[in-house]
Amino acid sequence: MKPKRADSSFIQTSLSRRSLFKGLGAGVALSAFSSPAASSKESKEEKKRGVSKGRIKQSIVSWCFANHWSVQETCSQAKRLGCQSIELIDSKDWNTLKEYDLTCAISGIPVEGKPFIKGFNNPDYHGWLIQATKRAINESADFGCPNVIAFTGYEENFSLEDGAKNCVQGFKKIASHAEKKGVTICLEMLNTRDGTDPNKGHPGYQGDHIDYCLDIVRRVGSPRVKLLFDIYHVQIMDGDVIRRIGECADYIGHIHTAGNPGRGELDNNQEINYPPIMQALLDIGYDGFVGQEFIPTRDPVMGLTEAVELCDV
Repeated sequence: MKPKRADSSFIQTSLSRRSLFKGLGAGVALSAFSSPAASSKESKEEKKRGVSKGRIKQSIVSWCFANHWSVQETCSQAKRLGCQSIELIDSKDWNTLKEYDLTCAISGIPVEGKPFIKGFNNPDYHGWLIQATKRAINESADFGCPNVIAFTGYEENFSLEDGAKNCVQGFKKIASHAEKKGVTICLEMLNTRDGTDPNKGHPGYQGDHIDYCLDIVRRVGSPRVKLLFDIYHVQIMDGDVIRRIGECADYIGHIHTAGNPGRGELDNNQEINYPPIMQALLDIGYDGFVGQEFIPTRDPVMGLTEAVELCDV
């Protein structure tokens, strides 16, 4: 007797079921095997943005991003990118920084208006300006902020020689207090060429060349009075940035960045080549902070991410 031939529909159904279960089994196995890897890959994709080498300590300058982010959001961006500081931010917000395990790389001076207009070149301002700087030094010392900013001020009626002399006298009056508290006063040079926007240039500012500010700092003769070397301003007024970093090596207390012209992002729309400048800082043994102080002209998240990665040499 011939064996009964299995019904073709039954065979197809059985094969289909076997294929289905094989497919499901393979899919489950593949899923179990590949999902962690895919997840890990995604995590790596997320983590790779921002600081990876960490040889340059980076900071976000708060005022540049204040129109885009709250203090909390700025802190979140700093943590995401591996930046360790939010700087030139009101000391009342320092507790928020502490919540995010961040510091403040350099403190502003608690005075009304624009502090760079009335500076140490005018002895009439020394009384209140020294008191304000002392308050900033005390607050910084208590919080762990290493630096306090300072300015020559606008030239008013003072010659370059008299302005420098007055600055030296003023800084000498407060240098010992800074030394006692372990906080560095950083004199910033600002450019006077760009008059298009008060955030991009400061026509009338007396300390508009790095050699002039360096001479003041040298004459003060304190390890707690140094330069705020703003690469953007130095490029506009003096250029030759890498050589000047070498010349100022022992006197640099803090660094700022921005693209030139325009004080925008550190991208291909500007002329400063930042990676070799960051390497020059490492070459002189600079171990302070680099503050990202550009004004965003596009998506601030992307612009800041690119700037942080560019300076992470």
